Amino acid sequence: MQTKPFRIGTRGSPLALAQAREARDRLMAAHGMAEEMFEIVVLTTKGDRITDRALAEIGGKGLFTQELEEKLASGDLDLAVHSAKDMPTVLPEELHLSAYLPREDIRDAVIGRTAPKLIELPHGATVGSASLRRQALIRRMRPDIKVITFRGAVEPRLRKLDEGQVDATLLALAGLKRLGKVDVITDILDPDTFPPAPAQGAICIESRIGDQRTDDLLVAINDPATHDAVSCERAFLAALDGSCRTPIGGYAICEGDRIKFSGLIITPDGRNQHSVTIDGNRRDAAALGTRAGQDIRARAGSSFFDDWS
Repeated sequence: MQTKPFRIGTRGSPLALAQAREARDRLMAAHGMAEEMFEIVVLTTKGDRITDRALAEIGGKGLFTQELEEKLASGDLDLAVHSAKDMPTVLPEELHLSAYLPREDIRDAVIGRTAPKLIELPHGATVGSASLRRQALIRRMRPDIKVITFRGAVEPRLRKLDEGQVDATLLALAGLKRLGKVDVITDILDPDTFPPAPAQGAICIESRIGDQRTDDLLVAINDPATHDAVSCERAFLAALDGSCRTPIGGYAICEGDRIKFSGLIITPDGRNQHSVTIDGNRRDAAALGTRAGQDIRARAGSSFFDDWS
């Protein structure tokens, strides 16, 4: 019988804490366990400490997970809660993604200061975003817009917007919903024309391979549709060697036993792109994502990726 609290690792931002608490609350409800049986352990990652440079300049996605994964591998944590879109496609060999919570909205939200929509911003307006995908898609939509790197938690970004540093910024709708900040949104972008990052809106839980006690705990809160959709999207990303240096969009939707995936690669300047759509059985979700990535890479040709790093 479990007597020690399960230790849940998380970053310390308000959004990360909200996600860790959601995972804890779902575990409590699923197993009828008291809150005292879970301890939320906050760690600061390199990605949290360095906010004045683009992720691509300081190492990419693993900057938000490395410290958590080290504590997880050593046994100091039992599980770690992450935004799934922050996860590298290759994990430490002793760790795996063992559960996904039900997915929130996949779309991107606009918070405009001088106009509510990107298309309505004044000529030469400035938009802040840390995401190369969002930057490229903004440039595709509005080549006249100046895009600057805008990193940090939600609150600092909104403060910079209020201070007039930019005319607009983009954030994941899912995060704003989880923080109860939907009132700041001035527009929501259509994923068919402004595709989200693979795994956007999903919370994943990482644990040690072979830790049956923890995995038995987590199976009760795993959402199969989110698991299959994100597995497809992460496989697409892996086939393209995707990182924070690569502008890639894509999302999968499960309907019954079928899954449909749409993906896009685009050059950082927004001028050239290739897209792909594929569907099949959900049991083949990862294989479909891999096939979509291989197909789009073959059609784009190696020269397409020359300026990505």
